[in-house]
Amino acid sequence: MWGKDDEVRAMLKSLQQALRVRDAGLAEWKLAAQTIGPSVAAAIEEMISKEEDILLPLCLDVFTEDDWGQIWADSPRYGWCLVAPQEGYRPPESVLREGLSLQGGEAIRLPTGSLTLEQLLAIFRTLPVDLTFVDADDRVAFFSEGPDRIFARSKAILGRKVQHCHPPRSVDVVDRILEDFRSGRHNVAEFWIRFHGRFVHIRYFAVRDEAGRYLGTLEVTQDATRIRALEGERRLLEYDEPALSGANA
Repeated sequence: MWGKDDEVRAMLKSLQQALRVRDAGLAEWKLAAQTIGPSVAAAIEEMISKEEDILLPLCLDVFTEDDWGQIWADSPRYGWCLVAPQEGYRPPESVLREGLSLQGGEAIRLPTGSLTLEQLLAIFRTLPVDLTFVDADDRVAFFSEGPDRIFARSKAILGRKVQHCHPPRSVDVVDRILEDFRSGRHNVAEFWIRFHGRFVHIRYFAVRDEAGRYLGTLEVTQDATRIRALEGERRLLEYDEPALSGANA
């Protein structure tokens, strides 16, 4: 259905472009609407029918209370499906609880120092990049949660094959990167795109142990719009954001 959604979007874009031709007259616009419009309308109606008659009934049969609770927890990042939630629903406690905890203030000991779980999570939330780690079996094992992620992530992707988290048209590229990293042919792949008015830099790194054994792939995504616009130098302290109200002087 993801592939079908992409097809419908492409048809809508084609119709939109045909209707935006400035030099076209009324006859050309009518022709575009008559030739492309019915196909677009039929495709949209077909998708609505599949969702109402197949997808949603199947979800009702298969999804557990925890699944619906996780959907409720993740939906604000993507936008609510069909309707906004009303008062009265409360997800299961298993969804509300954090998954990982260390007893007391126990620290995670690393070769270059120690961090408590609270500190580690705060660092991931503060980093100006989004991180996603895919393990050696191509399954999503971790992603960071910053204040303004470029590409939203749902906890439902954890444990899922990374190929199933991408649109069909990009799966071949994903497979090639993973195979090149796994085989040792390459260690870095990078892309840069324009996304919702932002210049986004996306890098993939092969993660290996000290012996060179492949452990997985790390995706690092960064909004580089402001960085690309920097000029000259700044050598004196100057804050770009206003001081927080109520902060100690």
